[in-house]
Amino acid sequence: MTRKERFQFVLGYFSKHNPDAETELLYDSPYQLLVAVILSAQCTDKRVNMTTPAIFERYPDPQTLAKASFDELFPLVRSISYPNNKTKHLIGMAGMLVDKFHGEVPLTVEELVQLPGVGRKTANVITSVVDNQPNMAVDTHVFRVSARIGLTVNAKTPLATEKQLLQFIPKDLVHIAHHWLILHGRYICVARTPKCEQCGLRSVCKYYQKNLKKIVEKIEG
Repeated sequence: MTRKERFQFVLGYFSKHNPDAETELLYDSPYQLLVAVILSAQCTDKRVNMTTPAIFERYPDPQTLAKASFDELFPLVRSISYPNNKTKHLIGMAGMLVDKFHGEVPLTVEELVQLPGVGRKTANVITSVVDNQPNMAVDTHVFRVSARIGLTVNAKTPLATEKQLLQFIPKDLVHIAHHWLILHGRYICVARTPKCEQCGLRSVCKYYQKNLKKIVEKIEG
């Protein structure tokens, strides 16, 4: 099977079985999504969704968040991983939105990465989710799943993974393919013990073929 054929199978499978995939972060505006994505770094979406309502209630827009002090915001961020840095990043991000972008979230990767706490992955998430731009955000799930299935070959970095995925995924599917790979990694192709017996991609998965004997023994008990 060629890589092109493998991509076609994977994209076809997800198109049929999860056609409406979307982010699990809860938000009502680009500003809220940006806050949520910054908080989600090395933290679960579930935890972020438990934390953001209080933040959004107290700081409903960049203007109010930009005026927050560290001591005011930190208690609302405390339960998130790396709360010190993320508190500083949120205040700095809001300040730059107000000062440089008229209080609006920019929708280009080049502008977004200028914001405190925003790297390429976050910028790709914002532009793909808000504007359906063909930008592939590579987190740990996308990195792992792509390599296991065989969508990527010897991709040692997130950027290398991103470039290889964009070579084979049609532009109009990139924004949703990002969610397909994340959700697959979050619920099926999990890090420690992938649930191969539940996976519809077994027939094209390099990991499954390589570990078939061990997986069958596990399933049969």
